[in-house]
Amino acid sequence: MKKTTLTALLLFVTLGSMFAQQEKGVIGFKNWLNHWTEFKPNKAKYGKPTQILSGTISNDTKLYKSDTYLLLGDVFVTDSTTLVIEPGTVIMGDFKTKGSLTISNGSTIIAEGQSTDPIIFTSNRSLKKPGDWGGLFILGNAPINTTNNNTVLNYGLNAVDSKDISYGGDNIESNSGILSYVRIEYAGKRTKDYGYFNGLTLGGVGSETSLKNIMITFCEGNSVAVFGGDVTLNKFVSYKSSSNDYNIKYGAQCKLINSLAIKSPYVSRAESSRCLYVLNHDALEDTDLTKAETTVVANNLTLINISSDLDYDIKIGLVNEAIYIGDKVSFKIDKSVISGFNPAVILDNNITINNDNLDKIIFTSNYFNNCNGNIFVKERNNNEDLENWYGSKFFNNVYSKGPDSETFIDSKNLSRPDYRLRINRIVASRND
Repeated sequence: MKKTTLTALLLFVTLGSMFAQQEKGVIGFKNWLNHWTEFKPNKAKYGKPTQILSGTISNDTKLYKSDTYLLLGDVFVTDSTTLVIEPGTVIMGDFKTKGSLTISNGSTIIAEGQSTDPIIFTSNRSLKKPGDWGGLFILGNAPINTTNNNTVLNYGLNAVDSKDISYGGDNIESNSGILSYVRIEYAGKRTKDYGYFNGLTLGGVGSETSLKNIMITFCEGNSVAVFGGDVTLNKFVSYKSSSNDYNIKYGAQCKLINSLAIKSPYVSRAESSRCLYVLNHDALEDTDLTKAETTVVANNLTLINISSDLDYDIKIGLVNEAIYIGDKVSFKIDKSVISGFNPAVILDNNITINNDNLDKIIFTSNYFNNCNGNIFVKERNNNEDLENWYGSKFFNNVYSKGPDSETFIDSKNLSRPDYRLRINRIVASRND
């Protein structure tokens, strides 16, 4: 009995030690991408729309799996209305009218899919392409740091009343609803005057809003834009967006947990495509410096650039940095994997490299792989001081030059990829 107990204890300690050493990047005893994600969405068949959504929805409404819905033009959920979407429901954005859906400030969306029955927002075209339709906007009344505490979305949305496209306020804990097991495909339409839409825009969204297991695929704009507010993004996936995967600014307080960004140099726009693009503001004169600065706390991210010839793609300018950090930003990333970028991180050249700023920008226990440099300042030739600073034992960062096949469990599987880290054939894992 004592021998059995001792053996079990040794096994437990050994496994615990193995898992503790392998907790970098996305984690889980099982591959949490299974069942609900789709990496080849153009092959999926969703049928034709049976119901049309247009104009303003001002009464509580439920969408059912038995129907397929078409967003005709810009659709708004207003007047403290709740929109409930059943698991398995398909909502298509109309290509001709560039359909979009906005959950206005004070209204709520309850879109709780299931791992075997996700909710799908996609294009209505038979041959789908990035930018086919607008995207999903969720607006709340949590704080933003612009001089006007209540800001209007600048995307040319055809709203009846400007309050339907305004966001920001004083309620950090405001609740805009639930998004869970949701896919957003082929969004990010381009407008002449306002640029590209985002797949998912969160404007002034508060901390009581639940956001997890969300996949944005082939977006022509940013996959996710966080404009102020206080949000936690858990198990997010951005796959081959043309622009940034996560664009975070306007004093946002953002936690990004156990999430993925998969980039391709053959899809991304070389001049404006990073995994994380973190700013405090666009223009300093439009910013209230007495309000909270943008703060990002990221744990267990996997940021990967998939290239058939990384050295060549870097040489011809197809690969950017994975993370761009602007001035007046607090940023901490821990236990994450950054693989295949040029370089891994760029700090804005307005950031003075001193103790105060380095205390706000922290990289700990990360795995840098196949990057052409690690942490640089923009347009600065000599970054040896930063490399030495973040390369010290205190930060516990690791540097490697391994191919994807040896770094990840199965990153080339187009149907069911597995981006968990593989080191010495040990899977990155821990209790969820």
